[in-house]
Amino acid sequence: MNFSKFEEKIGVDFKDKNLLRQAFTHRSYLNENLSLALEQNERLEFLGDAILELAITEYLYKKYPKKTEGEMTGLRAALVNAITLSEVANSLNIGDFMLLSKGEAKSLGKARQYILANAFEALIGAIYLNGGYEETFNFLEKNLFGKIEEVIEKKLWIDAKSLFQEKSQELESATPSYKVLAESGPDHEKVFTMGVFLADELIAEGQGASKQEAEQNAARNALKAKNWQACLPAGR
Repeated sequence: MNFSKFEEKIGVDFKDKNLLRQAFTHRSYLNENLSLALEQNERLEFLGDAILELAITEYLYKKYPKKTEGEMTGLRAALVNAITLSEVANSLNIGDFMLLSKGEAKSLGKARQYILANAFEALIGAIYLNGGYEETFNFLEKNLFGKIEEVIEKKLWIDAKSLFQEKSQELESATPSYKVLAESGPDHEKVFTMGVFLADELIAEGQGASKQEAEQNAARNALKAKNWQACLPAGR
């Protein structure tokens, strides 16, 4: 696979092209091609996730000197979620370079979103190994950090769980609880379905790649179900 156009697009020249190939190699592809001497992208994803969190934290700390820790934590969470990362991955056409099994190649919706978000994190790990932290920070500043204005404008950083708990206690004198309703997918790509309850009543459900993400989505849906969405972020 020729990555030259992709490297030109992101402004990074990889000394070792195998790093880039690894970033885009999904585990499912190797399961169908056992004879290939390739490494899947999960280790790079692990590294990229840590680098991403550090870089965003540094960016927010310097750009918004008056924001509180809680506000910056919310902004960071809105930037690193699967929705935002998959949007950036799509803008870079990462899907065109992914090595996937025949089944995963047909994935749509949430499943596709998680594949692309994970590949973007793997790409970050690859860029870090290729050129260090400064090159990685510059890449993220060019391709991801600009989305912070949308996050602030649409209030995507607001913690839906905290807001739903506040409204539940204020209007119904009840504290929400969350339960796992379902789990699907292999261990390395779990999708959780969480339910949010008031007493024994199921108010809404939400899905996510982690229980925390699924709880946030359940709380967001519960705010809409209860018609308490005046403070709810628009869009997603």
